[in-house]
Amino acid sequence: MKVIVDAFGGDNAPVEILKGSALAAEELSVQITLVGNKAEIKKAAEENNIDISSMDIVESGSIITAFDSPMTVIKSKQDSSMAVGLSLLADGRGDAFVSAGSTGALVVGGTFIVKRIKGIKRAAIGTLMPSAENPFILLDAGANVECTPEFLNQFAIMGDIYMRQIMNVASPRVGLANIGEEETKGTELYQEAYALMKEANYNFIGNIEARDIPYGKADVVVADGFTGNIILKTYEGAAGALGGMIKAMFKKNALTMLSALLVKSGIDEFKSKMDYKEFGGAPLMGITKPVIKAHGSSDARAFKNAIRQAKMFAEKNVVAEIENNLPIPKSKSNQE
Repeated sequence: MKVIVDAFGGDNAPVEILKGSALAAEELSVQITLVGNKAEIKKAAEENNIDISSMDIVESGSIITAFDSPMTVIKSKQDSSMAVGLSLLADGRGDAFVSAGSTGALVVGGTFIVKRIKGIKRAAIGTLMPSAENPFILLDAGANVECTPEFLNQFAIMGDIYMRQIMNVASPRVGLANIGEEETKGTELYQEAYALMKEANYNFIGNIEARDIPYGKADVVVADGFTGNIILKTYEGAAGALGGMIKAMFKKNALTMLSALLVKSGIDEFKSKMDYKEFGGAPLMGITKPVIKAHGSSDARAFKNAIRQAKMFAEKNVVAEIENNLPIPKSKSNQE
């Protein structure tokens, strides 16, 4: 299994990316191809005692920053580490691609360099998230602000396949994020999406309110990218705030600190369950080859787990499953 890595994507590149890649090479038995400035990669590895001797390095030029337009990946920065890495994937020189760089640029690059699966209207970011029960996938988590009912239905199909193939859920419960459970709730988009989704072959359970999402009432939560990203960021912020409050509570005095020792294993389990680093990365669903978006602030462990995600996505052949299970209507709009 060969995984192509954007060595200069993310807040902590290239050092944490190299560390994570080294861990993946050792623990996951994957062959890593690093993309970036070769001299800088070798210097960072040497200064931080990171063994990259088993890894190939492909030279690239510029770096896509958070301030760049997403379109730069296919226009002014076609020599960037992200663009070159995606081109290597498209050319068959690797089985998957992982980047912690700009989400917008990765969506554009995945769509126009690697290409969408035939019949898929829009690629979607599928983010695996924790709940009180089991992890669920949220999509779209930010790639598509404006959607149609058909987009949402396709997101549901891809999420259903992901949970079956990767998470081994026999019959994933698919919920449509909305402001109420009734079929008539929400905007026209959500009402029409509901009508489409209830006729689908997957296990559609209807609308799911935001307050029910953390309780694990759905295995797949479907939303437009604007709503999905708000859910994602609120979830992350609430988890961080809750963790901080719990920590402060146990640090009040000697008695509470002693109490913390007694429940340490439970606290550690809670922290692990809510830590995005355990999930690693979010697949860009609907692309012809595995493209994984790692968290922008990924450290070595998070990036290693993003590579794990890429390996599983490729090994489970999720792309082929989507191709084989996607109903493609015969319509002019199919050419979008």
